[in-house]
This record gives sequence, C-alpha cells and structure tokens, in this order.
Amino acid sequence: MSKSKPQDEKAGSWVFRDIPRDLMHKMKIAAAVEHKSVKQLLIDLSRTHLEEMEKEGLLPKGKTHG
Repeated sequence: MSKSKPQDEKAGSWVFRDIPRDLMHKMKIAAAVEHKSVKQLLIDLSRTHLEEMEKEGLLPKGKTHG
C-alpha cells in the first residue's frame, strides 16, 4: 500500500555531491535498522529538525513556499 501525498504537496528534486563516505555508510545502516529508505530517513529527520526549529521560534510555523 503506497502513501499518497496531499494534492498541494508537489515533490521536487535535489542532488547532493561530496557527501562523506562514512556518513553515507552510516545513513544506509540507520535506514535499514528503521526499515526505511535513505530518502525517507532524510525526509523524516529533516521534518523533525524543522519542527524543533519552529518550536524554538527560529522558523515561522506552518508551510512556507519558496
């Protein structure tokens, strides 16, 4: 069963280069431990971090478009 995105949430693409190999290796292991893809783990970690920044008042709350 696949998760569907809300219609107003359009996906974008990023390409990262020069990621340290040891970090890549640890992320692959962490994703496997949590039964996630590296992509999903990065999305989850990013959302959690942004929510924490919102709570601290460092970012505006809610969705931002840019």
